[in-house]
Amino acid sequence: MKRKSKYNVAVVGAGVVGIEMLRCLRSRNFPVQELRVLARSAREIHVDGIAYQVQAISPESFEGIDIALFAGTEGEKGAAVTFAPEAVKRGAVVIDNGADFRMDPDVPLVVPEVNARDIKKHKGIIANPNCSTVQMVVALWPIYKKVGLKRVIVTTLQASSGAGKSAVEQLKEELVAISEGGYNNLHVKTSNRSMPQQLGFNVFPQIGGFAENDFTSEEWKLVKETHKIMHNAKIKISATTVRVPVRTGHSEAVYIETSKPIESAHVRALLAQSAGIIVQDDPQTNAYPMPKDVEGKGEVFVGRIRKDPFVKNGMWLWIVADNLLKGAALNAVQIAEELIQ
Repeated sequence: MKRKSKYNVAVVGAGVVGIEMLRCLRSRNFPVQELRVLARSAREIHVDGIAYQVQAISPESFEGIDIALFAGTEGEKGAAVTFAPEAVKRGAVVIDNGADFRMDPDVPLVVPEVNARDIKKHKGIIANPNCSTVQMVVALWPIYKKVGLKRVIVTTLQASSGAGKSAVEQLKEELVAISEGGYNNLHVKTSNRSMPQQLGFNVFPQIGGFAENDFTSEEWKLVKETHKIMHNAKIKISATTVRVPVRTGHSEAVYIETSKPIESAHVRALLAQSAGIIVQDDPQTNAYPMPKDVEGKGEVFVGRIRKDPFVKNGMWLWIVADNLLKGAALNAVQIAEELIQ
């Protein structure tokens, strides 16, 4: 991309991720010349007291745009498939938060703290990984570089906002209905049902549809995306993804087996000095990351770092991040920042 002092930027989608993209562009002082917000229908939205005029998306919307950030949360499924090529045709570089291009061999899949160099390989489109993948690879990358990784077993505890605004509303309505109906009545039906199961006062182990070997699509994303980002398909990765009654902030219990021995204290020190990571790990004072504390923060938080006493080179980590920020909007803006360097 030709270096400029300011850039014309389009944000595609005015849902929860699109709104966070607008916030990130503003808070990080991204050098924006012109900003266009595109969605299915024209309207005005307000974000933090600022009015944005949303334009109805069309191929012509991308005329003169340098960078197009696709939020992936609004519009018809696969909207990026329709409009990303149109944006590229008109000279824009697309950074897509959706799943359409992530596994395309010609499209780099990027987490800047891990594989920023892959941005140079783009042919007009750069993919943003799945939110649960992003936070995991940020935490695992320093360990992988130091001692290697043989195996990763992860259970995710994913917030309702990862399924979009309607899922957050479903959770809210369910909690209100249960509270008003008495806590002995834990089974409720609300008008808003965007998730496959009740989430209020409940958890369920399904995110995405069931796919190969009875793993869900979300679980396979953690496997395949991590392999692509780390450029190593030999790491054995297995996942269970769980939806939990949290508004925002994904948590992950991650078990790893390293190729070489490393002590817990060394891992803490290694992660504490790594970009984009905050270590909160003092069990004696109940200090560890929690989703309520990381909401609105851009770093990946890691705690409960401890060795497996029964398996050589086995270790546990607890990883938490704001899925709308580092898991989506912020990572996309960070890619854009690397792109213009």
